[in-house]
Amino acid sequence: MRHLYSLILTLAALLLLPYFIWQGWRKGKYPGNLLERLGWGGVEPVQDSSGVIWLHAVSVGETLAARPLCRELKRRYPGKRIFLTTTTVTGQEVAKSQVPEADLTGYYPFDWAFAVRRVLDRMKPELVILMESELWLNFLVECRRRQIPVMVVNGRISDRSFPRARRARFFTRRLYGLVTRLVMQSEVDAARAVALGAAPERVVVGGNLKYDVGLGGGSVDEGRLAALAEVIGPGGGPLIVAGSTHPGEEEIVLEAWRRLRERTGMEPVRLLIAPRHPERFDEVADLIAARGAKLVRRSTAGGEFGEVILLDSIGELALVYELAKLVLVCGSLRPIGGHNILEPALAGRPIIVGPHMHNFREMTVEFQRTDALVQVWGERDEELVERLVAAMAKLLEDPAEARMMGERARQRVEANRGATALACETVAALIEAR
Repeated sequence: MRHLYSLILTLAALLLLPYFIWQGWRKGKYPGNLLERLGWGGVEPVQDSSGVIWLHAVSVGETLAARPLCRELKRRYPGKRIFLTTTTVTGQEVAKSQVPEADLTGYYPFDWAFAVRRVLDRMKPELVILMESELWLNFLVECRRRQIPVMVVNGRISDRSFPRARRARFFTRRLYGLVTRLVMQSEVDAARAVALGAAPERVVVGGNLKYDVGLGGGSVDEGRLAALAEVIGPGGGPLIVAGSTHPGEEEIVLEAWRRLRERTGMEPVRLLIAPRHPERFDEVADLIAARGAKLVRRSTAGGEFGEVILLDSIGELALVYELAKLVLVCGSLRPIGGHNILEPALAGRPIIVGPHMHNFREMTVEFQRTDALVQVWGERDEELVERLVAAMAKLLEDPAEARMMGERARQRVEANRGATALACETVAALIEAR
């Protein structure tokens, strides 16, 4: 199976090579980390025996979720080094700038045996921790050969990926059989892991690490917050933040904002749009400008007033939530599956989401049960726009209810903390068993 898998991986890479070359030329995405992902360069070889814990995230979301885990691992094991890897460039930027507990950072290798072997030989990890079920066959096989335990934390198997994985159970059974311990987010995720081939005794439910966002990290950096507030425009009216937008969502948000401002008393309301993917910054800027709104870009703003602000920076969205009157969490207006609602909840802000929150279903249901968010529905864009306008207007016109909703959201975060501690207990058991 492994040889067939490697052959398919190689053929797929060759077929996609023109695309990668074009992307590299157009956006500069790959050349800088290509050699490192092939196993050459990157972090210097480990020379001592102090021990390395390899923690792998994928992109920005997983890297931010890994912060409390990195912090707690460093507290418990001050003599060990934490090697934090990502797959994406944006994830790597966040790892370097926002996870100071990581002693070493780098890119996850391509899943060819030669690349994986080089990195494992250089880093000599005593434990590998994978965020959210990021499983690759050659990597897992090479870890097994070296008797390196592999642990999944914050494991999640989405509604979308589960049926596909079940159809390939002959393959997933092999993958899940190579994992030493799986700490899944929910009972549903745990049951799905077992259905895909994980041994039941190796699977536990540990909750969602993202509830521990901000845990142990101290209060908000007020100086940095004030500087950001000055940059994106002082004064003005209430700020609505649309976080992690995808194609097709900016149009809905902009139209809802335009109609909202047509209501009496809503004329000063401003909008901040934070696209999910950095390569879309210019595209979204053009879209906003075409609507005739006074646009300010975070990267070039000098304190001038803007009706619509484009957050074309990385790693600042959580801080921006502190400046919002209400937050629209996107990825939910189109069938993307939604994005993390916990950062605006931690900021105590009222939250609105669209109909497509299936990647965060349990979390959304819990927040709805306690009136800690508003979910709007609509099969057509026109319906979504109308209901967004109504929901935003209601919260802005009733600041007392908005504050209470934000406080209920914050309480949901506090009530569900603890996933980091459980994950660390599992880490301790695996280290002690070596």
